[in-house]
Order: sequence, then C-alpha cells, then structure tokens
Amino acid sequence: MAEAKTARTYNQNHHPRSYAKGRRRMSIYVAWTYPGEANRPPTELDNRFSTMTEVRRVLWPAYEEPQWSDPSRFQQGISGSLELFYWAWVRFQQLVEEVTGYVVPVFQRVDQAGFSLPLDERVLGDVDTLLVFGLDHSVTGQQASAAEIEAVREFLRREGTCLLIGPHHDVGASPDMKERAVEHAHHGDELVPRQQRFGGYTRSLMKGLGIPVENRWGLRPAVVRGTTQAAPLSVVMDLDVRGWMRGVRRFNYHLHLPHYAVTTDDTRSVRVLAKQPIDLTRPHPFTSAGHTEFNALVWMPPSGDRAGDVLVADSTIFSTLFGVDESLESFWKNLAAA
Repeated sequence: MAEAKTARTYNQNHHPRSYAKGRRRMSIYVAWTYPGEANRPPTELDNRFSTMTEVRRVLWPAYEEPQWSDPSRFQQGISGSLELFYWAWVRFQQLVEEVTGYVVPVFQRVDQAGFSLPLDERVLGDVDTLLVFGLDHSVTGQQASAAEIEAVREFLRREGTCLLIGPHHDVGASPDMKERAVEHAHHGDELVPRQQRFGGYTRSLMKGLGIPVENRWGLRPAVVRGTTQAAPLSVVMDLDVRGWMRGVRRFNYHLHLPHYAVTTDDTRSVRVLAKQPIDLTRPHPFTSAGHTEFNALVWMPPSGDRAGDVLVADSTIFSTLFGVDESLESFWKNLAAA
C-alpha cells in the first residue's frame, strides 16, 4: 500500500457537494462505533475484531514491515486492524473520484474521537449513492432509530438515488458448539472467532425500510482450480436490466461471506442478481441442506413511493484487502455511472 500523494486531513467537517446532472455523488457510512469496537477486551474470544498483533501472527510475514509492525507507526491493538479497512477502501474511493469528479467521504456512526453521526441530512443531503457498511458487531448494540429510518426512506423518494446496504457475515448463530466448530472448519480463517455476529444496525435499518433480506452464515467461496481466485458468479442477466453486473464475472475472494437470504416470495420486488458458488469440499450446515451457491447481490428496483434503487452486497467487495481485478473494478464503475 503506497503512501498518499497528498496531505491527509482529519477532524474537520464535511463540505457538501453540489448536484451536477450526470455525475453521481457517492458516500460510505460505516455503521460501527469505532471506540466500541476498538475497546472490546482482547481476552474475549468471540464477537470482536482481531488485534493487529493477531493479524501479524496469523498472516506472517505479510505485515512484518515497519509500516505495520512498528508500534510507533501503527497501532497494534484492535484499532490497528480497524485502520486496515480504511487503507483498503482507498482504491475504490480513487476510482469513483476518477469516474465522477467527486470525492467519496467516509462517515462513521461514532468515530475515533467519539463524535456521533446518525444517518440524517448531514449525510443524506449531498449523496446520490449511499453505501452503508454493516461492520458493527451486534454486541455493540447499534440500532437505527425511527428518525434515521424515516430519513433514509425520504432519501429514497428522490429520483435517481441508490442505497447499497451490506451487513457482514453472521458466524456462530447456533447455540450448538459442535455446529459452530463445523462452521469454523468450513471457512478456516483463524482470525475469525467461533461466534462473530455482525450487522445489528443494518439489520434494523432493513427491517424498518421493509427490505426482506437477512445476512446469514459465513461461507467460503469456491475457487478456480489451482488458484485463490473466486469462482465466477452465477449472474441472472435477464433480471439485470439496469446493468449493475455488466462486465462483471467475479467479486474478490474472501473466506467467509454472508448469504443474503430473501425472506419473501415476491420475486418482482426483490431480485437475486448474482450467486456465488460455495466450496463444497468443506462441510457446512447450509450446504448439507442442499445449497451449492449463496446470494451475493440482491436488487430491489424502485417501487411505490420509493424512487431509488436498493442493493444488498457485502462491504468486502469494496476492499482491496481481499484482492481487486478488472472485473471488480467494472462493478465499481457500474455503480458510479448508474
């Protein structure tokens, strides 16, 4: 990861972007409380992010350069692993700025300095495509308020808007420890605890907006034989009339991705556009039930008084931590030029 070419700023207020026809304003909203995540006790086995020291141990020697290992240059606790997310979103932000001419701000529900920012007009007033990343551990208690739900509903009444919402995986939901062990053996990531339940905020927001989708499991994608590249997606091109998946063959590879279960039979209002093949060499309760793919991208076209689109997809596909190629960048460009 290269050093930034321009000076970085922090601790300042956002300057709203003016509307310009044909140019999309995109923003990222991370639905966590940064202090709530960073201050989780490292002695807790479950429902927390790894410390940077754990990341270095498991992924050794990938993060042994002084940039990551020197405690005078990079944080070694949980906060260090949180900062990796910000490093990894930079390429997405750069590409969108190249396409649209607008910077992509990143907002946090509660930031490092303790400033709280609910989803309201300060975030929604100057955005056309809003990405809400559900990386909040459910134990931190993040819930969308009635005012936030109404604010997002009002945002989606604007013509041409888009909400992309992405609760992360839900690992270890079962009280059965043996089942949790099977789940862990399936994805095989030593940085993921036996129970790691994400997305309390995004789940509550989806429920309030009437989005009939739930994040379930943490599933290991199949790969192209002899590589670590994710197997091609199964894309339903006939349903993709907006071209979200135009030129997109695969997303990046990640060991534990959520299945976005559709909880309604109304296939007109909710459309599964892309499914990801699962690694069937490793048992899992989901595949034991007969499933060979999980839902990776769900689309809700405008309906009723909702003029905007709703997409459900994981935040992982906006991160270079797990690889990036031309196919993934095509997806980013499709969003930026929608």
